[in-house]
Amino acid sequence: MFFVYVIYSDTIGRKYIGQTEDLERRINEHNNGLLGVYTKNKGPWRLVYFEQYQTRSEAMKREKELKTGKGRDFLKTTIGY
Repeated sequence: MFFVYVIYSDTIGRKYIGQTEDLERRINEHNNGLLGVYTKNKGPWRLVYFEQYQTRSEAMKREKELKTGKGRDFLKTTIGY
């Protein structure tokens, strides 16, 4: 299984959209500053939304979709961010 996820930081008032095979590990990596510049030292990050997919390619396609205007509108309607 692969996951597309949205995490949110109350500290900076921003969300981050990503995809992973191990959701719990990835969120821990975000919160411990083990991943990229965008999320490092800007947490704590909390999981606010996720979807599950059978393949990485499906998850990557959905991640890309959520980062578009239509996807941002969907997230705003669904989770309020």
